[in-house]
Amino acid sequence: MIPILILAAGQSSRMRGTDKLAEVVDGQPLLRRVAAQAAAVTDTFVALHHDADRRLALLGDLPVTPLLVLEAAEGQSGTLRGAVAQLPDCEAFLVVLADLPDITGDDMAEVIATRAHHPEALIWRGATPDGKPGHPILFDASLRQRFVTLSGDDGGAALVKPLANRTHLVRFNDDRARRDLDTPEDWAAWREGQ
Repeated sequence: MIPILILAAGQSSRMRGTDKLAEVVDGQPLLRRVAAQAAAVTDTFVALHHDADRRLALLGDLPVTPLLVLEAAEGQSGTLRGAVAQLPDCEAFLVVLADLPDITGDDMAEVIATRAHHPEALIWRGATPDGKPGHPILFDASLRQRFVTLSGDDGGAALVKPLANRTHLVRFNDDRARRDLDTPEDWAAWREGQ
């Protein structure tokens, strides 16, 4: 089994009082949309901390497993460290940011499937057409121990960068692998382009 881990423990601090994961996309809150797309692919876990009760309500009755990650208070690296430790034994796991409005279940499935065709890699990840790396990111289980030492708010960058030569990029046909929306202005611009 290859589970999906959705990172949804951030504070939305740049949204100036609103929760970006509650923003409506295709008629439903963003977090619910991303989780529903993931759950249609494989077993899905959702890392929560900030506003956990409200975000749990957004998930409703979706067949996902919430993970309360106390380490999330430290930033994204803490979220990864605490959430990966709670995942079940698996051969690999896919990490998806909850604030990517255009990533689909098909994108997640494509990155997971790529592992079988490029077994020499340890990391497989979505990318832009011109090869800029983004999300989602699939990690081989052999890397799991490296998450134990993550710290700071640069996410898994310290783990991923040294493995560039063992990373396979899955190029999407647009920039959705890197299109996260962090501010009200980001959301307004994205909606204007829809």
